[in-house]
Amino acid sequence: MQEYRIWECLVCGWIYDESKGAPDEGIAPGTRWEDIPSDWLCPECAVGKEDFEMIEVRRVAAPASAAAAEEKTTAAPSTEKTEEAEGNFQQIDYACAPIVIIGTGLAGYQLARELRKLDQRTPLVIISADDGNNYSKPQLSTAFHKQRTPEQLVSHTARQMATTLSAQVLTFTEVTGIDTANRCLTLKSGLQNQQLQYGKLVLALGSEPIEVTVGGNAAGCAFRINDLQDFQRFYTATSGVKSVLVIGGGLIGCEYANDLVQSGFEVHVVEPQAKPLGSLLPEKASELVEKSLAQAGVQFHLGTTVDSLEYCNGGVRATLANGVQLEVARVISAIGVRPRTALAKSMGIAVNRGIVTDRYLATGIEDIYALGDCAEVDGHNLCYVAPLMAGARALAHTLTGTPTRVAYDNMPVSIKTTLCPVTVSVPPRDAAGEWHYDRCDNQGVTARFTDAQGQLLGFALAGDACSQATHLSEQAPPIMQN
Repeated sequence: MQEYRIWECLVCGWIYDESKGAPDEGIAPGTRWEDIPSDWLCPECAVGKEDFEMIEVRRVAAPASAAAAEEKTTAAPSTEKTEEAEGNFQQIDYACAPIVIIGTGLAGYQLARELRKLDQRTPLVIISADDGNNYSKPQLSTAFHKQRTPEQLVSHTARQMATTLSAQVLTFTEVTGIDTANRCLTLKSGLQNQQLQYGKLVLALGSEPIEVTVGGNAAGCAFRINDLQDFQRFYTATSGVKSVLVIGGGLIGCEYANDLVQSGFEVHVVEPQAKPLGSLLPEKASELVEKSLAQAGVQFHLGTTVDSLEYCNGGVRATLANGVQLEVARVISAIGVRPRTALAKSMGIAVNRGIVTDRYLATGIEDIYALGDCAEVDGHNLCYVAPLMAGARALAHTLTGTPTRVAYDNMPVSIKTTLCPVTVSVPPRDAAGEWHYDRCDNQGVTARFTDAQGQLLGFALAGDACSQATHLSEQAPPIMQN
């Protein structure tokens, strides 16, 4: 019998079992974690190996052959169970003022994990406006095709997270005020109000969907899927229906279109730009995405917008600006998100596109920090996983007494349009340069954005060309230059 380890992605909960390997990813059964290449990425959410943690060690018989390995993979699971973490509440020094994190999304919980690696004594309070369950937001736009229910997307309950982190998790609790002079929060939970003192405060408020403005008596019917509860409502509402209109052909809209069309839905996408993903990709890469999704059945309505939504025959009739009318059962609004800044702004904390912070994630008010989608870090507001993870690691050191500046390396974004995968490193906003195509065919597109001197400033990969992502990322400049 050999001991094998099991590793869990902290972002999406994907599990790597050394005894089973990951055959779909080209990793043979029995492959040790340390023997997986350092540039390997999680197949679910594309984060790196550093964002995995070991969760279990168990003894299993080593597979004697590939056939035996396959048999073992499909066999009943081991009767050995992973013991639930007991937490270390007895080590907490309650004489200290707590670190308080507002938000239980990926930013809030990831910061808490990083904090507990460095400090097991300081009290930790995490405040959630919802049930506080831990789940992978990137998996919301792949759940239908993978046949995952909302309940199956939850990796840990709020109670489990509280135990694991030796923290107090306050669920269904709203922060209604911050008294920065006295370091005190006003909380509302149900009909009750209470005060909570903090030593250091982190705003991990996330982002909120941008509202779509349309006319008609069904103007408010569009689903905005920004969290698990939103997804639960949409998932329930799709029972027995088979047609969906997606308003928006950007990253979020294309991911949902990709997921739904592969799940048997008739899908329409309305996008004001001439091509899907037009703000992220050069023309030829956008065209390959459009062609791939259209071949699967997605019907694109480009260069137009939705004027009105009217209830009709148990569904919705959408009238587009170009005069086309579409009858569908359900509507998703996916025109983008913006940082949640209202709480910070009401408390006098500086806000621009996001909550303004320096490279230490510090706001202009002492001992108040911002992290994740809500933060504008040294001028950068990046609503993606990689910047968030880098920020959480740096901020944990700062909060535990070692001031650490966050550094964003080149961080390409992977878009989960599995019919035509996309990886893009967007050039700086005001960069002078042009797109050049190294490859452009029906299977893949490789495009590089270079300046007049030939310096690579960004790249876009579509289809099977995504295999070049690591190579190009190493050549592209970091997002933060120093």
